[in-house]
Amino acid sequence: MQGDIKVLSTTAMKTTLDELVPAFERDSRYTLSFNYAPSAQIAHRVAEGEGGDIAVVTQTALDQLTAAGRIVAGSGIDLARSEIGIAVRKGAPRPDISDVEGFKRALLDAKSIAMSHPNGGGQSGAHLQKVFERLGIADALKATLLYGTGGPEGLIGFFLLRGEADIGLQQMPELMAVPGIDILGPVPREVQAVTIFSVGTLATTTNIDAGKAFARFLQTPAAAAVLKARGMEPT
Repeated sequence: MQGDIKVLSTTAMKTTLDELVPAFERDSRYTLSFNYAPSAQIAHRVAEGEGGDIAVVTQTALDQLTAAGRIVAGSGIDLARSEIGIAVRKGAPRPDISDVEGFKRALLDAKSIAMSHPNGGGQSGAHLQKVFERLGIADALKATLLYGTGGPEGLIGFFLLRGEADIGLQQMPELMAVPGIDILGPVPREVQAVTIFSVGTLATTTNIDAGKAFARFLQTPAAAAVLKARGMEPT
């Protein structure tokens, strides 16, 4: 084996990487270890000096970390676009979210809504809080909002499975990572935010070639097919 490689990655990429990593390890002879958390948390940890070899975060975070010298300049590669989705409990009534008014009505009618925390909990939570304010429903929703803890164990779909929430809002690949819920689709275009996830080599790496090899692998047609199947659009 060529060595152990530490990857710090957004939770939104977990199901994709779970499927792809065995082939990469077999063909490259690297062994990967993963630490998953919301992208904002990963970016903060890297900015604070946490070591490792590879980071998978939002494009915006990667650019900021590169400017700060935490990501090797020129190593960043955009992987996929992801949209925010909405889901309900399995078999529950499916509200019409085809337009903004329907989306707004569904939120106001829900007794409980689970989403990523707007402060450090992920890209979707921060954006949705701004949407609620723009739609004039932020105050009305305060008592109904539940926030995930982040990471694989804090996926919003689990709130729906446990019956704790009527509606779940999160990145589409994260909703798709939880079987047994009904995904209605992306939120309406007018309130949507497309997140681009990117990969880069950490400045703390002891094996620069590993980051390059992993980035190349995530751009192969096989990887693109998995990204698409997991709810993202390859770049």
